Amino acid sequence: MDRKWLPLNALRAFEAAGQHLSFTAAANSLTVAQSAVSRHVIVLEKLLGVVLFERRPQQLVLTEAGRHILPVVIKSFDRIDQALGEVIKEKGRPKRVLKVALPTSFAHRLAIPILRDFRAENAGITLEIVSKPTTGPDVDGDVDIAIVYSEPRVTDAIHDLLWMVRATPMCSPNLLESIDASDPARLIAASDLLHTRIDGRPRHFFWEMFVRSIGRPDLAVDRGLVFDTQQLAAQYAMSGDGIALIDPKLFHEEIKAGRLVQPFDLWLDEGYGYYLTTHPEDLSNEAVALFRSWLIARFAAGRTPDTDAAPGEPPKLRAAK
Repeated sequence: MDRKWLPLNALRAFEAAGQHLSFTAAANSLTVAQSAVSRHVIVLEKLLGVVLFERRPQQLVLTEAGRHILPVVIKSFDRIDQALGEVIKEKGRPKRVLKVALPTSFAHRLAIPILRDFRAENAGITLEIVSKPTTGPDVDGDVDIAIVYSEPRVTDAIHDLLWMVRATPMCSPNLLESIDASDPARLIAASDLLHTRIDGRPRHFFWEMFVRSIGRPDLAVDRGLVFDTQQLAAQYAMSGDGIALIDPKLFHEEIKAGRLVQPFDLWLDEGYGYYLTTHPEDLSNEAVALFRSWLIARFAAGRTPDTDAAPGEPPKLRAAK
């Protein structure tokens, strides 16, 4: 589309209506008449040839097209507002803001040392962090860059692999005091199993993969507790109940302190990994490009909390005797 035809007033009206889901509230936020907001949205809908809102009594509901466009419009206006504000208010080099989305367990376990080090080296970039229990293979429209837990996929986004997950059964050492851990199948059969929910998969998906990998597909694994993050599963395991099938890269401190132990040296290649994900058009943003190259270099050098492991290798764990 030729930029001289971009309907900026109509886009501002659509943004306000999409955020408030009300023409009245949108008009109040823009200090214009309700009829003006409604008219601008209609103009935009006619230009695009699609309906952006379902007009219901006392409520607006975004259509699929509206949900697709809104985060991009919000992000674009935010960047314009930010850049203009920096030029007006800042002296010298303007500050840059980077909005980063992280999976919840990654955010809790690795974000603090990573973000602290990045800020020490890049003081001119302000980070805004969003954490979510699960993330898909794509970056939300209002996020500049995301780390996602996903299977390898081909999408319009750029996916840089940080590491492929290798999970292993882990539990509290207290659990092993009353259960014979000499045989993996016997320990699994006698213990509660702790599951981490993955969208689109059965709740026992990874444990089922694991028992198949050790040649015991007959073991019943559809039992125990289900959590939406590895963080919660590990915390429950440390209470002394249940075995969690988790990625030890995320729990170096607990392993080192002996609060989590590895009953046996068995591993599951889940087929999932942590990917640094960006929109191709955002690579022209200096802050996005800088954070991307910095984080890739950090993980390529093996600088994760499990410093005893070489890059690409599982950490050295304390197994139960």
